[in-house]
Amino acid sequence: MKNENLKTVRLGDVCENQAEETLFKNIAKLIEDSRKQVAKAVNTAMVYTYYRVGHYIVEYEQNGRNRAGYGKETLKNLSAQLTDVYGKGWSYETLAKCRKFYVAYSNLSDGQTNSSPQFSLSWNHYQILMRLENNDERKFYEIEAKAQNWGYKWLQRQVASSLYERLALSRNKDEVMQLAEKGQIIEKSSDIIKNPITLEFLGLKTESAYSESKLESAIISKLQTFLLELGKGFLFEARQKRFTFNEDNFYVDLVLYNRILQCYVLVDLKIDKLTHQDLGQMQMYVNYFDRYVKLDFEKPTIGILLCKSKEDALVELTLPKDSNIYAAEYKLCLPDKALLQAKIKEWAEEFQSNIEEEGKHE
Repeated sequence: MKNENLKTVRLGDVCENQAEETLFKNIAKLIEDSRKQVAKAVNTAMVYTYYRVGHYIVEYEQNGRNRAGYGKETLKNLSAQLTDVYGKGWSYETLAKCRKFYVAYSNLSDGQTNSSPQFSLSWNHYQILMRLENNDERKFYEIEAKAQNWGYKWLQRQVASSLYERLALSRNKDEVMQLAEKGQIIEKSSDIIKNPITLEFLGLKTESAYSESKLESAIISKLQTFLLELGKGFLFEARQKRFTFNEDNFYVDLVLYNRILQCYVLVDLKIDKLTHQDLGQMQMYVNYFDRYVKLDFEKPTIGILLCKSKEDALVELTLPKDSNIYAAEYKLCLPDKALLQAKIKEWAEEFQSNIEEEGKHE
């Protein structure tokens, strides 16, 4: 009888402790969520404040005789005054950034000086975005950062890796215009392709010798970052996925799934120049998955050959026009942004020239 009473008491203590633990967790979550909301509200208020500060500085410079010529001295004096009253946080560098922030984003407010754009990211994000001179590029990164919930460090990485330029060079003129209006839209298989794919985060040296298995292992060790680099909606299923056909075994380096397109994405890694045999092998992989693996509701399988170098003419000649297979080069270092921008300019000029030529023959 005593033992039964003792068990009852102990069981009651356990239940009480669990209830207290639940109470603590609920309140702790409430406090954490509240702190995040407060921090977000403060950050948003700070961004709007910096924008308006920039507005007043530019307005001061544009009014009166030659005030713009004394801009640096003005900001130093203003910094000293604000610091005396409000303490740290109003250095000359901060005021210069406020000015730059306003100049960059006032162009997006329909030319109305008193109309502010809608800001939804942190000041750290905007310090990266304001450095972009191309308005379309800036709008694209802002849309993607908000939609994909990018931290400012990942935004910094995406800008450095020239994501906008790489996507633009993989699309036609109309789709390039959509990048600035809607961000990256995934509607068809070609929408997931960018050239080149940048793998600088793997830590492999361009000049060093490495095998395909080492490249694969490096990707697996940085899988989350690799999937983010590929784009939206990618999920990992398997590496070295084996399938058997006519008693022969075949291995796909990486099997992924894209939840937006609802299809398998097969990735084969090639550390050398792409050959027509590589393309034929991937075609066989894709055919197998389409016929024996994918479900009826799923869309056709996509094949991506991630290679060190390729010849577009060979790829075009080898694959059917309606092929769902793509060859994409990878780079182990960040691409030359200026070079990619020059390619986009050259591409746009060629596109415009073709339109004008067609107009002459009509």
